[in-house]
Parts: sequence; structure tokens; C-alpha cells
Amino acid sequence: MPKKDLSKEDVLKKIDSYVKKKNYVLPHSVREEIAERIVKENLVDKLEKFVDKAFEQYSKNMIEPAEACGIVAAQSIGEPGTQMTMRTFHYAGVAEINVTLGLPRLIEIVDARSTPSTPMMTIYLEGAYKVNAEMAQKIANKIEMTRLQDIASLELDIENLIVYVDLDEKSMSKRDISKEDVIDKIKKIKKIKVEETKGNRLKVILEEPSYKGLLMIAESLKKLKIKGIDGIERVIIRNEPGEGYVIYTEGSNLEEVLKIEGVDSTRTRTNDIQAVARVLGIEAARNMIIEEAHNTLMEQGLYVDIRHIMLVADIMTVDGTVRAIGRHGVSGEKSSVLSRAAFEITVNHLLRAARKGEVDQLKGVAENIIVGQPITVGTGAVKLAMGARRK
Repeated sequence: MPKKDLSKEDVLKKIDSYVKKKNYVLPHSVREEIAERIVKENLVDKLEKFVDKAFEQYSKNMIEPAEACGIVAAQSIGEPGTQMTMRTFHYAGVAEINVTLGLPRLIEIVDARSTPSTPMMTIYLEGAYKVNAEMAQKIANKIEMTRLQDIASLELDIENLIVYVDLDEKSMSKRDISKEDVIDKIKKIKKIKVEETKGNRLKVILEEPSYKGLLMIAESLKKLKIKGIDGIERVIIRNEPGEGYVIYTEGSNLEEVLKIEGVDSTRTRTNDIQAVARVLGIEAARNMIIEEAHNTLMEQGLYVDIRHIMLVADIMTVDGTVRAIGRHGVSGEKSSVLSRAAFEITVNHLLRAARKGEVDQLKGVAENIIVGQPITVGTGAVKLAMGARRK
């Protein structure tokens, strides 16, 4: 069989047998990548050289035993963090959608905030929806939150204690809303009656007329949800080259958006990490932390090895939930009393530990530095005893 006819699977089998023969340790993903490259470039005859070189590079990048990887990761992310700007910057190319970037975003990620300060979504469409402007607009209309005040103006008749709702036909047709839709929604408010008048005017009458009641009903009507998804205040549609129509939103609600027909559920993204953990699971949330933190640093021109960020993401998600790196999360749950006390609220930690009679095993870095003894990393992790020389 000619060499170039070898499939990726055949090459992968050859690589696996060579790795086994040489007793190499190479992850499956690395072996797959080598196989892909060999098939693409038709370099089957150089397979062994490829694997040798890959193993050499992989070995160079491995962490030494007893390396203080946590400390190195903390320094590698913390030091560039001092160079970051404290600013909110609008999302590249999307007018008027502000997204928190820089240091505030990085703090938000490691704090595992329940909702980001500027939640946003990038919604990719599939099939005909991404090439047809009208169909894309229909999806945008389904997503964007529309309140009554967006499509109508309210007029209060204080003398007769009546609220008149003047519907804007142009806004309604743009958002694909009918008069009947509006009436149905208003009817759901308790203790009022709705009557149609000539033109696009609705008459809202209170069952128990009072001035205070009139003002309260007027306020409820203004904020009345007519259409859309909770949490998504505004949408922008852009025709991206090679992508077709993409919807950007201010606000986020991943659960509901993924249910809409025409939305590409495999590529739609949000910057709300907790929502990703709820909807797609903890592995997706871990990947999201890595990606968001890496992109935030890269956007500022700070190049941090992704493995440091991966370590932070791992420690945040190791127990199946997204925990903050702080006194309410990872740092506050350390077994060492001195390590917890060194982080924040020192006296409280020491008093609580003294009351419980906690014992500190002095296994970490911070606690050994506090008591002034060698830390158990690097050469400090090795204990040697010199025996008497025999004659």
C-alpha cells in the first residue's frame, strides 16, 4: 500500500506501537496531533523522528517533582495583573455594547461572581437563519426584551382615573407584535379592565379607582413584558464575513436562548461562567474560565502561559462547583490555619482555630515561611540523613 494512502488511524497505531516500544509517555491528544500532521504533510517515513522530537519537547515542558506550581501560577498571573488597566471597553466592532475588560474582568472571573457586571452573549445562527436578514431579525425579536413603554406611550386621565395606552404601530411592526398580543398581556394584570377605542388607543380602567392605584398601575404598565427573554435588554445584528448574521446581546440568559429554533447551540457563547456551569456542566465552565482569563490577559498584551490559568481553573472547579479564589472559596477552605490567617481576617481565623483546638500540619508554603522553617518544595521536599561511615 502506498504511504500516502495511510489513514490517520493507521498512523496513530504506528505511533502508539513506537511509543510503547520506547517507553515514552505522551498524551493521546499529542499523539493525535502528530498523526494529523504526518498524514497532511505525507511524512510517514519520518514518523519516528517526529515522535522522538515531540517527546523531547514534552519532557522539557513537564513540571519538576516538588515544584511549587501554585506559587508560580499565582505570581505568573498576579504580576501581569499589576500592568492591567482599570477600564470598561466596548466590544470590538459592536457599537454601544459595553463589556468589562482588563483587571475588573479578571477579578470577576476569579471571584466566581454569580452574574458579570456587563453580561453579554454572542449568538450564532444556523441554516437559513444566518443568511436571511428577515429570519435573523425574527430571532432577534424573540430574544430582545420588549416592554410596553418601548412600543407605546401612556397618558393618565387623573380626572376620570383612567390610563390611555397609545400604541406605536411602527415600533410594533418592527418588533413583530400585534395589538392582540398587547391586550392579552395587559389583561394579566389584576384589578383592571382593558377596552379598545378607535385607532391604536387602549383604555385601561381600574376596578377600584384611586389616585394611588392609578399611579401604581401606570408604573406596572410601563414595565410590562410583552415579548422576549428575561435579562436580555438589547440586541444588535451584524453580518460577519464568513459567518453570516450574528446576534450580539446586552444581557444574558443562556438557558432560554438555546431553546430558540435557528440558534446554533454548539457555538453560542455567554460571558456568564455560572450560567455555563448550570446549563452545560462543570467541564464547560472550566474551559470557559481558561478562555475568558486568557483572552482578558491577551487583550491587554500580557502573555501568560495557559497552564498557569489552567491550574487556577482546575482548583476553582475541582469539587464540581465554581468556587471563588477568596476567603469564601478556595483560600478560606485551606486545611492550614496559618495559611488562612495569612490571607485575610487574621484574628478571626486564629481565635476560631484556638477555640476548636485545630492542629496545623505545616505542609504548605505560607505556613512554613511564617514559622521560619524550610518550605517543602524543591530541595526542601527531600530529607537526607547522613549515616556513620563504616570502616
